[in-house]
Amino acid sequence: MALYEMTAEAFRPLGSTSLQELRVRERSDLQRLLRGQIEVLGDDLYVLTEEFGEWEDSRRRIDLLAVDRDANLVVIELKRTSDGGHMELQAIRYAAMISTMTFERAVQIHAQHLSSLDLPADRAQTGLLEFLGWEEPDEDRFGQDVRIMLVSEDFGKELTTAVLWLREREIDIRCVRLRPYLDGEKRLIDVQQIIPLPEANDYQIQIREKEQVGRKIRAQRHDLRIRFWEGLVALCRQRKTRHGERKPGTAQWLGGSTGKRGLGFNYVIVQEETSVELYIDRGETVENKRIFDQLLTRRAEIEHRFGGPLTWERLDQKQACRICHLMHSGGYRSSEDQWPTIQTVMIDAMTQLETALQPEVDALQLG
Repeated sequence: MALYEMTAEAFRPLGSTSLQELRVRERSDLQRLLRGQIEVLGDDLYVLTEEFGEWEDSRRRIDLLAVDRDANLVVIELKRTSDGGHMELQAIRYAAMISTMTFERAVQIHAQHLSSLDLPADRAQTGLLEFLGWEEPDEDRFGQDVRIMLVSEDFGKELTTAVLWLREREIDIRCVRLRPYLDGEKRLIDVQQIIPLPEANDYQIQIREKEQVGRKIRAQRHDLRIRFWEGLVALCRQRKTRHGERKPGTAQWLGGSTGKRGLGFNYVIVQEETSVELYIDRGETVENKRIFDQLLTRRAEIEHRFGGPLTWERLDQKQACRICHLMHSGGYRSSEDQWPTIQTVMIDAMTQLETALQPEVDALQLG
């Protein structure tokens, strides 16, 4: 979009130009100016050094290396091109290379940087501590993460697509656009962070934090389930039931074949309850309902053999059907010392269900 001067009479457009047309160079102009006024890119930055490249087997150098107020290292990569080139690839390499930097090493390179500018090198540690708000060095808190900041006149679609993909995977990488304009002899720069948009950044952080909590909860749930199923399968193996050779997984159900395709005897577990079921799903809704209805005609005999009522779920809005028995003896969120009791109740119920339904399943005429 254009940049305008607003007068009392009208909006006067300023002439757009490019850094190349202005003969602005990356190192001697952009880098030099930003080194002295890093607040142009954000007030949470403190420059450690420039042209940093002290690693083996590499001639590559970080344009500007900074820290933020959370003591994270910040790689700042500069380009004067209109598409950013492949700067994200370079910056990722740099971030990996400096990821193990210590506070002590940061002070050393900052002291060298100050000396190169004819500034007191003995201010390196004091200045860094003052910026971080620390009274003394703290190696455990320093450099816990590395941020990346890409600064260019503009960014191509390939680059922005890559940046957005990296951000979705929780890499803190940002794009800051420096768009030049001319106003007579004046050279103006419009500085805008375009990824992420500042207005959306806090919201995106909240979304990521929510997703992290969700992943942690799912991981905990999966761990509990697999350990519960391991115990149940081991007990089934001792009692030589049909689920004794099943492989425990993270799902809320554990299946066993009836000998008929699409009909299975399943254990089901949720946080506070368990159930055993005959699950009917041969891939065709009409056939599933026909099988269910056929078994339903034998309900009295089936429940008599089971020793009590069962829950008959035709599930008319779904493809599958089920016949189940729900137990309120506990679930995978119950105390682990209660699991053996819960598992024993489940196996006893499954034995009854198999006794009640297997003869009827065997008698089904299926295609």
